[in-house]
Amino acid sequence: MALEADLLIDRRRLKRRLALWRAAAVLLLAAGAALLGRGSADGFGELGTGGQHVARLAVSGVIAEDRRLLEALEKARKDAAVRAVLVAIDSPGGSVGGGEALHAALLRIAADKPVVAVMRGTAASAGYMAALPAARIFAREATVTGSIGVLLQTPDASGLLDRLGVRVETIVSGVLKDQPSPFHPLSPEGRAALERVVRDLHDQFVAMVVRGRGMAEAEVRALADGRVFTGRQALAVGLVDAIGGEPEARAWLAAARGVPTRLPVRDIETRGPAERLLGAAWSGFVKSVISEGLGVDGFRALWQVWR
Repeated sequence: MALEADLLIDRRRLKRRLALWRAAAVLLLAAGAALLGRGSADGFGELGTGGQHVARLAVSGVIAEDRRLLEALEKARKDAAVRAVLVAIDSPGGSVGGGEALHAALLRIAADKPVVAVMRGTAASAGYMAALPAARIFAREATVTGSIGVLLQTPDASGLLDRLGVRVETIVSGVLKDQPSPFHPLSPEGRAALERVVRDLHDQFVAMVVRGRGMAEAEVRALADGRVFTGRQALAVGLVDAIGGEPEARAWLAAARGVPTRLPVRDIETRGPAERLLGAAWSGFVKSVISEGLGVDGFRALWQVWR
């Protein structure tokens, strides 16, 4: 009898949990419908455009070229409902090509509508490059920014290979084809060629700062030795315009560009509705597992009930 009672209690508990899961599924479907409906409201869905708003672009992590992001930015540029673009940056940098592509896309937007940048914890190297098209750049006093420079690194494992008795034979069409290579040190010719590449990339970065900040090239080059600055230091040397965050950026947009603070802010999404719905479902699933503490045995029991 005790065993049957325990089984009955477990079954009731599982039914309650199953009911919770079913209710969550209904809510998820409703959220999905609302999310699809938002496609028309945020200006980046497939159903058209909605009311006026400020678009927020979150730039975080390592910056690389992202085709879907560039396409979303081009949609924002053409969307009459987007009154301004707020670029929120928290990135240590990335590839020069990725930073250049993002910089160019934001520069195109800036030719048509106001762009303002807000630096969070870090906005260095390509992260700083992404802020340059903005008409005004805000930073926290403790933001780490700058790092105007280019870095090229290559490992040299030739010493280790020698100790292991491994020799790599290389056939090249020209003396610079295998420069750099992890199998041997750089030759003087290879080092000189790579230094020319780095200098050219650095010159391109400097030119972006000169154009974006309206500074003399000599001023920029004095700061473009790769060093980082705090937000307060960057303000003192002209790399940013003001200390603040999104509230200050919105206030500036209202005062200087006539973009009302009452307008909503909507994130630029590079994921489609289905991806966003899946992400929301997975997040809810994980939270439910943590809160319910189902464990392996619980999942097995739920499977038995559903099956």
